[in-house]
Amino acid sequence: MPNRLSNETSPYLQQHADNPVDWWPWCDEALDTARREDRPILLSIGYSACHWCHVMAHESFEDRATADRMNRDFVNIKVDREERPDLDHIYQLAHQMLNGRPGGWPLTVFLAPDGAPFFSGTYFPNEARHGLPAFSDLLARVATAWREQREALEGQNRELREALARHNAAAEPEKPTAKITQALRKRLLEAHDERWGGFGAAPKFPHAADLDFLLRRSVSHKDEFARNAVIHTLERMAGGGIFDQLGGGFFRYSTDERWEIPHFEKMLYDNGPLLALYADAWLLDARPLFADVVERTARWVQREMQDAEGGYFAALDADSDGEEGAFYVWDVDLLRAALPPDQVALVDAHYGLEDPPNFEQRAWHLRVQTPADEIARSIGLGLDAARQRIDAARQRLFEVRATTRAMPGRDEKVLAAWNGMMVRGMARAGQVMRRGEWIESAQRALDFVRERMWIDGRLRACYKDGQARFAACLDDHAFLLDGALALLQAEYRSADMEFALALAEALMARFEDAEHGGFLFTAHDHEALLTRPREGRDGAMAAGNSVAALGLLRLGHLSGDERFVRAGERAVEAWSAVAAQSPEGFSSLMVAAEEMLLPPVSAVVYGPGASMAGWQEALAGLYLPHAVTVCVPEEAQAPEWLRRHGEHRVNGWVCWGVECLPPANRADDFIRILSEMVNAPGIS
Repeated sequence: MPNRLSNETSPYLQQHADNPVDWWPWCDEALDTARREDRPILLSIGYSACHWCHVMAHESFEDRATADRMNRDFVNIKVDREERPDLDHIYQLAHQMLNGRPGGWPLTVFLAPDGAPFFSGTYFPNEARHGLPAFSDLLARVATAWREQREALEGQNRELREALARHNAAAEPEKPTAKITQALRKRLLEAHDERWGGFGAAPKFPHAADLDFLLRRSVSHKDEFARNAVIHTLERMAGGGIFDQLGGGFFRYSTDERWEIPHFEKMLYDNGPLLALYADAWLLDARPLFADVVERTARWVQREMQDAEGGYFAALDADSDGEEGAFYVWDVDLLRAALPPDQVALVDAHYGLEDPPNFEQRAWHLRVQTPADEIARSIGLGLDAARQRIDAARQRLFEVRATTRAMPGRDEKVLAAWNGMMVRGMARAGQVMRRGEWIESAQRALDFVRERMWIDGRLRACYKDGQARFAACLDDHAFLLDGALALLQAEYRSADMEFALALAEALMARFEDAEHGGFLFTAHDHEALLTRPREGRDGAMAAGNSVAALGLLRLGHLSGDERFVRAGERAVEAWSAVAAQSPEGFSSLMVAAEEMLLPPVSAVVYGPGASMAGWQEALAGLYLPHAVTVCVPEEAQAPEWLRRHGEHRVNGWVCWGVECLPPANRADDFIRILSEMVNAPGIS
């Protein structure tokens, strides 16, 4: 019989609905049961695209004997970390404190009935191996400890609560300085892998926030070393197996230093920032490779990740047919048989298929070994002809893959924060590449969130099966604000400006620490949990505190509302002392800090919408990382502070902080003034 998870909308929880485990979702009733029966809680946190979550489920949660032990000794709670990032934040931090190392997924935590963890780990096998105990043996040991060592466990829990309180305590606010950004730049470039790109050794993550910081700095500080590190990394990633060479989009991370073999899930939160980053990089280095990555990633988003109603889905699974990567890897003989003879040799050379298999010594995962131009030169074929044949082969292999293999599972939750990231990515890519359909895709997604998930002036975190659920956290508001601002710069709509202003007000009213500055992860009226997270350091995603700070600073300078500016400044100041001690992980904070130290240039073009095309096209071709530019049609119901009438049909105003220059009435004059302001002494 299905358990309680059968009533949940989360695909991850639904995957466990037929387990013999008596699972609960996280709810008051489950917690009350644990307190009433004085039983410990077994909390399992994962997500639907997680390979090792699937493995542990098959080995242990589907096993009747293991489930019987779990049901007898524990109250078992299953949590989707994407629906409840608040719980994941808390118990990942607790795991790190208990074990002295980072956690991951699946996260396996044993809690006292009051929610305090006393033992944690990640994946546990069904039989002891690799230094890990068998999960059934672990269950027995934990149950015994709960019965026989309560006093010691309660003492440990008190110490852990105190440690969590210290971790989440606010630091003394401090003004940021250029020394912090310089130190961060130095650390990142020292960690840059000059051969393969990226930072450090395997496993390698994209670290989009670090790359974005360096790319911005390459322009604002004319820093060629930073520019070269970013371009080199993006080039290596684009040719590597972390990028789906057939279908587009990036996988979550590379298991090796060469970006060759990935962990195969595709997450929305990676692809949104990378899409914007590659578009920006193309403005600085217009190599076809970067445009190709943007094109194929945007097509993948529209083809596979956008609901017909507009929202973007969360993720694609790493597994299909029960095997990780099965959808993506190839038997070389089958691959060659799918192609006409004139394409086989080119594809062999392009992907290096003459070498031994690179995936588990039995199959090939495609990555670029030899670029098309090198192949063309070596065989005396024209570059265009070589590219056309490789493109045709790639399209043929894509079609074969799509029609002959089981597709990976798709998690069709619409998450507010992740949609904000992809709205920004699609809006920025559409603006840079002059692709109206990509901007329209972003508009549809933001409309979906605003219409389905913004209810009575409050944001919900997740939408699935017609239900908007769970109180939104800091990241939901921050990334949606960031996405709305990017979309306003791509194509102004009054509804998007109204939503941006509402999100900014909600950030300050519901999340801001009025005493110390900065933002807490949960709202002031959120349900009481073990602790209230406060985080400013980037992880797999940029820190919500930093993204909120940047969005408020930009909206404040654009609107002239000092409340937004001060809230953004306080957020930066709240984390500056910590960043000064250890700048790694604070790239997104330092982007906001630089705009606080040197207020961004804000520019407004106002006039009839039909007369703005030339202005918009000129702006799209500029990489101005410290400028906010909006083209506001006079027929739009824009706020009064954006209605800037001049003597001519279209006028453009350029401002720096509170100082504005006289309006320009020609697009080329406006672009010249804007570029001069951005590159003026003192700003760089």
